[in-house]
Amino acid sequence: MKVVLQRSKEASVTVGGKVAGQIEKGFVLLVGITHGDTEEDARYVADKVVNLRVFEDEAGKMNHSLLDVKGEILSISQFTLYGDCRKGRRPNFMEAAKPAHARPLYEYFNKVLKEKGVTVETGVFGEMMDVKLTNDGPVTLILESK
Repeated sequence: MKVVLQRSKEASVTVGGKVAGQIEKGFVLLVGITHGDTEEDARYVADKVVNLRVFEDEAGKMNHSLLDVKGEILSISQFTLYGDCRKGRRPNFMEAAKPAHARPLYEYFNKVLKEKGVTVETGVFGEMMDVKLTNDGPVTLILESK
């Protein structure tokens, strides 16, 4: 499992001209799932996401987590994170899990985040989406379960 995490001041996702999800301060997560990913991977990454200390304290140091600041999450499924661009000019997506495996694991990941007390908004799995965000920092991290 691979997640690109971006700290944001606000973000939204639109599908077919309609807002599907919208948050204020928190994280935008681009979530990629590969063939061997399991619920254990999803739990590991979810725990990492909510406990990462990347929000500033009074001294300007990154000492607060998403839970500390009561931030929100906009979670977007993103199979292209597993695109292999090493050969040729078009990405190879063979490492991206098929929807039958990826969708339930993506939904489970979001469920685990919610169980940790975080507001989670999402896009629509498998659909073309327009994502808008105001980066905060910018702070961008890549998390992997393996």
